[in-house]
Amino acid sequence: MTLKTLRKGQKGRVRGIVTPDEDLATKLREIGFSEGDEVEMITSGPLGQPLAVRLNRTLVALRGNEAAAVQIDHD
Repeated sequence: MTLKTLRKGQKGRVRGIVTPDEDLATKLREIGFSEGDEVEMITSGPLGQPLAVRLNRTLVALRGNEAAAVQIDHD
């Protein structure tokens, strides 16, 4: 399951980052995504993006392709 597939209010834990785009993977790690972190889908824009996600205690805005690269385990 990916972060992009969560619905508003659903939570999960980061399992890893999976993308062939190493720049994107680096960006997500720099933002703070790491294995075991708690994530919650807060809301999404009218066309499904951008996405507002709580990462631990920080609110992060992501594009759909960025959220799709974050693998999660759904709580």
